[in-house]
Amino acid sequence: MSTSPLLSEAMDYPGNLYVIAAPSGAGKSSLVKALLELDARLMVSISHTTRPPRGQEQNGREYWFISPAEFQAMVDRGDFFEWAEVHGNRYGTSRGAIEKRLKAGEDVVLEIDYQGALQIKQLFRLAVLIFILPPSWEELRQRLCRRGEDAPEVIEQRMVNARHEVDQARHFDYIVVNALFETALFDLKTIVHAQRLKYASQRRSRPAVFDALQLS
Repeated sequence: MSTSPLLSEAMDYPGNLYVIAAPSGAGKSSLVKALLELDARLMVSISHTTRPPRGQEQNGREYWFISPAEFQAMVDRGDFFEWAEVHGNRYGTSRGAIEKRLKAGEDVVLEIDYQGALQIKQLFRLAVLIFILPPSWEELRQRLCRRGEDAPEVIEQRMVNARHEVDQARHFDYIVVNALFETALFDLKTIVHAQRLKYASQRRSRPAVFDALQLS
């Protein structure tokens, strides 16, 4: 895991940064996709990865799929906000894309693993960390099997990794249990909306109103 300085605590960007993490198979990607369809104010930040596409994934939609050499070149140039190795592949978050959108007042959703999420929180205290939990270990295993993308030994390794990942949920701001998809999506929408209504968020996004009312 490595990070590059980007968002300091003193920076007062008008946009909100929502960082969502989950163990493989918990339904994070499906929830984020549905959330984006419901909320036009949210923009997804697309990460770079060295892993090959799965299923119907497309370059520039789910991820930017690049070679290990290209990834290392980006690391060397300092192009990543953070990067980590997960399940033998490397994932990174573009620093320029995040900063540009937050400065423009856009709300950004970032799907990354827990390592990157916790590093971002250290660099940017205003980031909202959300962890998606499965309802049970058995349900998580069944979801991984139903995907039909991984060999049995890979699924077993994902289950081992999931126990460590879930243990990190205590460090997140919010927890969403994805037992019923519609309920989990409602919970996720509620978190996003509530964050926008916080005093600090309103002060950042609507400075003219606060200044007119002489509110600091």
